[in-house]
Amino acid sequence: MNVISVVDDDASVRSATVDLLNSLGFACEAYGSAEEYLGSTRRAVTVCLVLDINMPGVNGLELQGRLAQSGITVPVIFITAFPEERTRAQAFRAGAVCYLAKPYSDEELLDCIHQALARRDAAVRPEDQGRSQ
Repeated sequence: MNVISVVDDDASVRSATVDLLNSLGFACEAYGSAEEYLGSTRRAVTVCLVLDINMPGVNGLELQGRLAQSGITVPVIFITAFPEERTRAQAFRAGAVCYLAKPYSDEELLDCIHQALARRDAAVRPEDQGRSQ
């Protein structure tokens, strides 16, 4: 099962995001911190990560970096209540799909989800073609 993982320390944002995505037919899992996500055995099924930047402990940009250092490539959509050009630029340099300022619209998030899944599919497709030949 392919899952969109939502990592945000704000329970209301986390819950609303998961509820929205579930209502649209996506399978979601929610985590209250980067550490909780890193400790999960379900990371392997994550096909897209909706990730808050400002969290206590390991922040979103640090989590993105740790995943990359581990060779884990999962499309990341950053969300933040404190948008800053410096963090936005850093997120995109590291490969983020989107950077959304809270509050964002359902349509903005959905558009980013579709972009992230398309990016993932494009990255997976060559491997799948090689195996089927």
